[in-house]
Amino acid sequence: MLDPASVQPVATGPVASATAEVVNIPIAIVERDTGIAKDTLRIWERRYGFPQPGRDGNGERTYSANDLEHLRAIKRLMDQGMRPGKLIGLPLSELEAMAQAMPVRSLTGDEQRTADSILELIRGHHASELRVLLQRLMLQQGLQAFVGQTIAHLNQHIGECWARGELTVAHEHLYTECVQTVLHGIIAAQPAGAASPRIVLTTVPGETHTLGLLMAEALWTAEGAACVSLGPQFPIADIPAVVQDGGYDIVALSFSLSFPSTRARNALRTLRSSLPSHVQIWAGGGALSQRHTIDGVRILGPIATASDALAEWRSQRG
Repeated sequence: MLDPASVQPVATGPVASATAEVVNIPIAIVERDTGIAKDTLRIWERRYGFPQPGRDGNGERTYSANDLEHLRAIKRLMDQGMRPGKLIGLPLSELEAMAQAMPVRSLTGDEQRTADSILELIRGHHASELRVLLQRLMLQQGLQAFVGQTIAHLNQHIGECWARGELTVAHEHLYTECVQTVLHGIIAAQPAGAASPRIVLTTVPGETHTLGLLMAEALWTAEGAACVSLGPQFPIADIPAVVQDGGYDIVALSFSLSFPSTRARNALRTLRSSLPSHVQIWAGGGALSQRHTIDGVRILGPIATASDALAEWRSQRG
């Protein structure tokens, strides 16, 4: 995932060994490679003292190869539900051992055969064949089961494989891109026309993960909602104007496990205070718990329950 043209020797980073190759990796590449947002990296730097980047000639943060490996290992464990404060500061060998010891969700026979087929295609970089297989599964199972069960379980399984080092970053990205392509195709195939409610979907700055939102969008669009995605990292302060201009009924946001839960709750409270009371906020993802309620915000459960929120909205309006 590194751009060779942007990698140059510099001084040793905080977790580099004397024998390790040390390179100058820009923060944008670290964000893209690990999935950890730039803002999160800066927060960790202030709060935990790691990473401790160097600076290039323009004063921009740069990281060593060992920093990158350390951050990858932390992100793998965060994707399995662990918090960064418990991980930062641990040696790389301990992080890797923790990943290997993570419990693995058992699959049914059919699920295991599907997962094995998909893993084979991912490892072989057979993107076209993977998209065809995913489309066939959707036609066989129906959209609700495909998104709410098959893709949800595959996401977890692929994440576990990545956490144990059985898949590379490229493998994980290939899988995600193929799933997104299939879901975009499903959304585009829905008939146009008057639809209700109107839902705008996005993430807040610092949250780069959008697959969960895309899964929800596919389900809601198929059930007749008018969904518009603004992509990731949309400024919170600009959302009220978007809601007013577009006549939206609902703002849907997603916060992944790697997003700080306190920041997620604060962002939702800020947004709630800036929107009219009749505009609902739906939020989901690993950073949020249904045990910690936020006034005026509906915390969504697993993706399979996304349709329940839509049905309830409609029932409330007769």
